[in-house]
Amino acid sequence: MKQTKTWQEKLRLLMYILVPILITQLGLYGMNFFDTTMSGQAGADDLAGVAIGSSIWLPIFTGLVGILMALTPILSQDIGAGKHGKVAFSVMQAIYLSLAIVAIIIIAGIIFLDPILEAMSLTDEVSRIAKHYLIGLSYGIFPLFLYTVLRCFFDSLGQTRVTMIITLLALPINVFFNYILIFGHFGFPRMGGIGAGYASSITYWFIFGIGLYFVIKIRPFSEYLIFHIFFRVSFSAWKELLILGLPIGFTIFFETSIFAAVTLLMSQFNTETIAAHQAAINFASLLYMIPMSVAFALTIAVGYEVGAKRLQDAKQYSYLGIGFAVLFSIVASFILYFTRGPVAELYSNDPDVLILIQHFLLFAIFFQISDALATPIQGALRGYKDVNIPFLMALISFWFIGLPTGYITANFTSLGPFGYWVGLITGLACCATALLYRLVIVQRKFAVKTIP
Repeated sequence: MKQTKTWQEKLRLLMYILVPILITQLGLYGMNFFDTTMSGQAGADDLAGVAIGSSIWLPIFTGLVGILMALTPILSQDIGAGKHGKVAFSVMQAIYLSLAIVAIIIIAGIIFLDPILEAMSLTDEVSRIAKHYLIGLSYGIFPLFLYTVLRCFFDSLGQTRVTMIITLLALPINVFFNYILIFGHFGFPRMGGIGAGYASSITYWFIFGIGLYFVIKIRPFSEYLIFHIFFRVSFSAWKELLILGLPIGFTIFFETSIFAAVTLLMSQFNTETIAAHQAAINFASLLYMIPMSVAFALTIAVGYEVGAKRLQDAKQYSYLGIGFAVLFSIVASFILYFTRGPVAELYSNDPDVLILIQHFLLFAIFFQISDALATPIQGALRGYKDVNIPFLMALISFWFIGLPTGYITANFTSLGPFGYWVGLITGLACCATALLYRLVIVQRKFAVKTIP
């Protein structure tokens, strides 16, 4: 990161940070995309099973990773303020915390996975695929969370190209192991959707190994001597991470879990509807990678400028990022409308599923702009280390407004399963409006603090 003077310089630097993050997110998403599409080609039960498994895992994963994401603004502000000596200590404490999180996940999975699946109205085959998909995935949780810490370190230095390179190297590995494990090639058994879980685990070990190599051997990362000094566990450092990270994690959890909750509620409908819903969510999530990437870039840029006490620059970065995301969302909406037919064919060859996917994709158009506002604003607010109020806004918008609206619309109107998507649209719109108001308030508060 470096200081910028003009809007043009800021735009160039933001794009320099953003583009590798976007490619990284698309690559990471590509793993889930190929899990879903390749499982769908194996059969509707496999697609539904992976959909249910993903709906249980992704909210938990993204919420807990949100806690570790607190490391990015902490490091960005320290680096912006010239406090380079604190970096290795903060990274190691985040690694210790990630190990504790992994232990909690494994124990919780052993206790709660079977009761959760048994409580759902699933066929025996779909339930079996979902369970064993998650078991396969669990072998990669340890390296996945450790890599998340390393990625926060890379990104806080503005070196987002590193995570891009690692992800691009990992994507073909994921596709290859999906191919041989899902469909049973090269002497491996045909595992169907279950194989996608094991393929993901293998990929997570790969990206962790490459990330570790960069930290130890490649400059400028090796200059911080991350693993050269032994630091004891510091619960005060954990407290700092958790105070900032828990609201971030819960905010992300409430946003992602609303989609998971809708998928679980969809279990009242037939397998074709579950499969079509998950396929449409999967593709809409591809477009969501743009505002999510902008959010990550804004956390880095805004955090760096706030740490350096250049608040006007932080404000300009915020609105540059939001404007770019909104512009893209308009383009994405047109893409979604005109390509919904070919997109549906990527996920299934079942005529009934194909028709349902196209209908769901029409509803997905309406929450593109809300996502384009809400997600980058969350990223900017994290750069200011403002996380508590956004957490409450997400909770109320998604769970007290969006989900009840969806449930009522789905069960008491003729929209049926599409009613849940009306609830998603409503929750996202409310959250975007509230967060925009919050950003204005926070920027005014910071401006007042700097007045001599």
